Amino acid sequence: MTAAASSDRRTPARLRTLPSRLLGLAGMWSDRRVTDGLAAIGARKWHYAVLAALQEYGPASQAELSDRSGIHRSDMVAAINELAAEEYVARTPDPSDRRRNVITITPRGRRRLDRIDALLTDLQDVVLAPLSATERAELTRMLGLLVAHHGDAM
Repeated sequence: MTAAASSDRRTPARLRTLPSRLLGLAGMWSDRRVTDGLAAIGARKWHYAVLAALQEYGPASQAELSDRSGIHRSDMVAAINELAAEEYVARTPDPSDRRRNVITITPRGRRRLDRIDALLTDLQDVVLAPLSATERAELTRMLGLLVAHHGDAM
């Protein structure tokens, strides 16, 4: 008997079939794998979110990056400081408002984003290993629906 089957025998049926509980457990397991994988290369989820937003939308203020990435504004400064220290982003005064900074991804930051993208692709394969490509696409679609529906509440 596998550990999973053994665990199922000890877990009440109503817990094994409660979608919110299963979603939470899968989320915790997935988050742990991604966090550990990123840490192995000296990165964090915030780094990825900032670099991805800059790559997709171009230079932005810290406030715009906060809105685009979902990173709280008070945490954005730390993320930008870490990325700037490694020269993954450049911080320059906004010509239209010198009190603000404009953040730009650097060529080094683009290479870093490519490396993180490759790692996350591998980690998705680990996290979603038991699912077929079709099932992965359907799970992604359904999770997108949940996030879109509850997004304003976050």
